[in-house]
Amino acid sequence: MSAASRAPLRSSRSPRATERTRRARRSAALTAALAATALLVSACGSGGTSGGGGNTNFVTGTDGVATVAQGKRTPAPDLSGKTIAGKTLDVADYKGEVVVLNVWGSWCNPCRAEAKYFAKVSKEYAGKGVQFVGINTRDTSTGAALAFEKDWGITYPSLYDPTGKLLLRFKKGTLNPQAIPSTLILDRDGKIAARSLSALSEERLLKMLKPVVAEK
Repeated sequence: MSAASRAPLRSSRSPRATERTRRARRSAALTAALAATALLVSACGSGGTSGGGGNTNFVTGTDGVATVAQGKRTPAPDLSGKTIAGKTLDVADYKGEVVVLNVWGSWCNPCRAEAKYFAKVSKEYAGKGVQFVGINTRDTSTGAALAFEKDWGITYPSLYDPTGKLLLRFKKGTLNPQAIPSTLILDRDGKIAARSLSALSEERLLKMLKPVVAEK
């Protein structure tokens, strides 16, 4: 047997080529993550874009609240999972009630500005066929989120969505949450009736909510 045949087989790929491949893979993964984040929401601003072109069926008022007429609404996607308190929650279980969905983060100043109004109105409408549900996002742990709820007197549940996976389920061109905070009103059939992409006062929150509650 020749010396060449006895020599161990070696990879034709140099260490430098292998490292370049690893870097390329890491770069591709980072790019994908950044793209998902960009699609998710704008970070804690005073508002966002109305979104969607063409036949979106929704109209945005001068107050920034977009609404959709009955019969032209889109069902909300599957919104289920663990709450920040560790319990299981499925928004679909509230079908038959009007649902107020509020996207928030404990780190978000506009979320703090509107929190007292959500706490107040949610208690006023308790037992009246209205359910408030939060979607907490971009909090790296539930501790800060739970402290936020305690500080502002929030008693309704919030789904824990640190990476925004739930928010990405909303279809493009619908009334999807594109900012933090965002608020959606779901009608009794679980369809999206109204949306705001900015912090709400008590007056604006009630202006969104009352017409949907009054629907037959």
